Parts: sequence; structure tokens; C-alpha cells
Amino acid sequence: MGCIIPHGRRSQHQIQMRRWPACSWSAHRQTGFTLVELVMIMVLIGILAVVALPRMSNTDDFRATAFRDEAVAALRYAQKSAVSHRRLVCADVAADSITLHIASANPATSCTDKTLNAPDGQSVYAKTSGDRISSGRGPIYFQPSGVVTSSEGVITDYSIGITGLTSITVVGATGYVN
Repeated sequence: MGCIIPHGRRSQHQIQMRRWPACSWSAHRQTGFTLVELVMIMVLIGILAVVALPRMSNTDDFRATAFRDEAVAALRYAQKSAVSHRRLVCADVAADSITLHIASANPATSCTDKTLNAPDGQSVYAKTSGDRISSGRGPIYFQPSGVVTSSEGVITDYSIGITGLTSITVVGATGYVN
């Protein structure tokens, strides 16, 4: 958008000294970033690199947290499956994985005959590299009523310790997994 200069004879000095509304600085404003803004952006990128990159490179913590979340989801699925199928569901907690088995009939005292596959078709619900589960290994029995028992049928609370993270607690009287 150019300046509109009225017709007539005016000297160059008069044109420069007189302020024409159509020739305001706002019409000629430059777009882009100032040097100060660019320097501040570089400083912010440097701060983020110092703070965020060390955390991003330590993916082992992310994997441990993901494994814990998968384990909690698997145990909750076992409890819900026991109630919805009205059958005994056993969660086999190993050092690095959790698998679920369901009894073929009700009543049952064990559930070693049929694997309860995950919704994605996999037989292992939570799998990690290395021994993450430090305590609470073994089978957990989810009864059709929703309670959690030992192999003898006694209502029992379970605690599953995961290295470096909060333990998973299974409340025996309700089957709640936290």
C-alpha cells in the first residue's frame, strides 16, 4: 500500500515535513521478530534442553510406570471377568509378567485349563523386561462374587511390590485394585 500524495506542486521538503494520513508509519510497519525476541526464544530452548532432555532420556522410569499401569489394568480386568462370566479367574503374577486364566465351569477350585486372552488377543497382559515384581508373586484368585481369596478359599488382601514404584494393593473383601 503506497502513500497517496495530492496533486500540485510541492517541494520535496514540504512533502517530507508534512504528515499525510495515508503515509503513516502503521501502513509501512515491518513484520517479523525483533532481535530481542529471537534471543529470548533461544534462551527458552536452552532452558528446556537442560531440564527436559535428561528426563526424556531416562525411559526406564516410563517403562516401569507403564508396566505398573498395565498390571493394575490386568488385575481389574480379572476381577470384572470373574464377576461377568460367573467363574473363577486366576491372575498368575510372575517376576516380569501377569497372565490370566479362567475356569471352564463354576464352581471351580483352580483355573489352569483355559487362558483368558486380553481384548487384543494376547495371552500376557503385562510384560516387562527384567524382574520388576519384587514381592507378591504367585496366583491371585478372583471369585465369581468379586472377592479375592487364597488357594484355600480364604478372603485375603494382596500387595504386589514393583521395584521403584508404589505397590499394587488388591483388597480381598471387594476385589478393588489400587
